[in-house]
Amino acid sequence: MGWLPDAAERLLEVALVGELTVVGRDGRPIVHPLIPLYDGEHVYLHSSTLFSKKLEHIKRNPQVALSLSDPIAMKGEAGRATIQGRARVIEEDPHSDWERLILDLWRRKEPAIDDFLKARVALPLFFERAVIEITPERCLLWPDGVTARPPLVASAGTEAA
Repeated sequence: MGWLPDAAERLLEVALVGELTVVGRDGRPIVHPLIPLYDGEHVYLHSSTLFSKKLEHIKRNPQVALSLSDPIAMKGEAGRATIQGRARVIEEDPHSDWERLILDLWRRKEPAIDDFLKARVALPLFFERAVIEITPERCLLWPDGVTARPPLVASAGTEAA
């Protein structure tokens, strides 16, 4: 699909939760668990627009990292990965941008979204969402999940070393 190592792409395909790290106003890292969605080129995440500090942090500093490290969230896949990249917030239309950009990806990963869509009228603020689009620039990969060893490192335009 994209330049990411196959094992990292597999983790993105199965991961129900990834840990997004953004840089806070004070320069410290802040971690948010979110559902990663991957289209072969970008990693997409989504967030409620209501009181979302993470969106403000990304707008101020778009350098982010996404860690895929929870074996339960990855359905038993052994690997671990950290994907570093540049993020942008897409929120021109919080009512429909997310549907156009990520609903099909979300539905393939978590079919239960259709149950939430049926309750859309009861949960209107949940469906005012911004999309976070990450362009991967670097990937640290532990294919066997053993983080005591150095990771394989790959960057956009290079092979894993």
